[in-house]
Amino acid sequence: MKIIADTNVIIRTLIADHPAQSRTATQALRDASSIAITLPTFCEIAWTLKRRYRATPVELRAAITSLLSDPKVVCDRDAVEAGLTMLDHGGDFADGVIAFEGRRLGGAVLATFDRKAAALIAAQGHAVDLLPAAP
Repeated sequence: MKIIADTNVIIRTLIADHPAQSRTATQALRDASSIAITLPTFCEIAWTLKRRYRATPVELRAAITSLLSDPKVVCDRDAVEAGLTMLDHGGDFADGVIAFEGRRLGGAVLATFDRKAAALIAAQGHAVDLLPAAP
């Protein structure tokens, strides 16, 4: 069966903090002929691991890379790599995905209030418009 893995299924396989659900999730992924993981799911995985489980950037990278190493996983690998690049430079995974996907959709300049994201995106050679926080 070709499945679309929801965030909670992936988290259960990575964290194994709920034994019954972890076994069920692991079996579902093992039995699948392909596993589609969407960009929103990858962003939710990164957010959940960071906020709920206090994962470090190194741990986040390891978790996401472990998913990418499964030949059954189907995803937008270029966008996920952009998120990992952002993570490697001290930013948020989702910010890298957002900037990458926005450029692919024809956007030329990332508009943001986030100073850190703006600096990291600009350092990668991409156009950024850091909007003023107050008028």
